[in-house]
Amino acid sequence: MTVPAINYLAVILATLSSMVVGSIWYAPKVFGNLWMREAGITPSGNARDAARPIIVTVIVSFVTAWVLAGATWISFQFYEGSFLVNALVTAVILWAGFTAARFITHDQFDRRTAKLTVLNCAHELVTIVIMALVIGIWPPT
Repeated sequence: MTVPAINYLAVILATLSSMVVGSIWYAPKVFGNLWMREAGITPSGNARDAARPIIVTVIVSFVTAWVLAGATWISFQFYEGSFLVNALVTAVILWAGFTAARFITHDQFDRRTAKLTVLNCAHELVTIVIMALVIGIWPPT
C-alpha cells in the first residue's frame, strides 16, 4: 500500500487560508449580518465566546486540508496531468459530494432557511477551492 505524498507546509497554509476566508466571509459588512439573522445568532459581545469555535475550526480545517492533499495526490497519480488542476477538480467533487450534500440534508431536517444553506455551502466552496489552490501550487516533492 502506498501512502499519499503530502506537503505539510501546504496543508498548514491551506488551514490558515480557511481562517482568512471565514474571517472575511462572516465579517458583518460581508455576510456576517445575514448569517447571524438567518442562523438566529445574537453576538454576546464577549470575545471569549469565540475561542472554542475558532479552535475547533482550526482543527477541522487542518483535517480538511490534509484529506484534500491526500485525495489530490491519489487523483494526480491516477489521472496525471497538472497537480493544480487535480487539486481543484478534486476539491469541487469532494465539496459537492460530501460538504454541500450533507449541509443540504441536515439543513432540511433542521429547518434552516434556504438563504442560510446557500450562504454556508457557498462559503465552504470558496474555502475548499482556495485550499485547493494552495495545495495545488505547492505539490509534494
